[in-house]
Amino acid sequence: MTNSFHSITVERAAEAYVLSRGKARFLSIAQAIRAIRTLIPACRATDGELEELLATASLVHGVPVAFDTNSADGVAPQLHS
Repeated sequence: MTNSFHSITVERAAEAYVLSRGKARFLSIAQAIRAIRTLIPACRATDGELEELLATASLVHGVPVAFDTNSADGVAPQLHS
């Protein structure tokens, strides 16, 4: 018997995470980034790049987003739908 493991891209991980949260009130960007970094420890994407991927996937699938990552300018987190 042979086992095959399909590699997952960051884009697919972001989309899968968004789809898994479709019935939630909103998607937490900070929590999603932590989940992706846990799933893909060698991920080279910056938090900003991951935030963009997640926001885009959320928009496509109609999932409201909480931009709740720590920002350098001290702006409070915001919820967007």
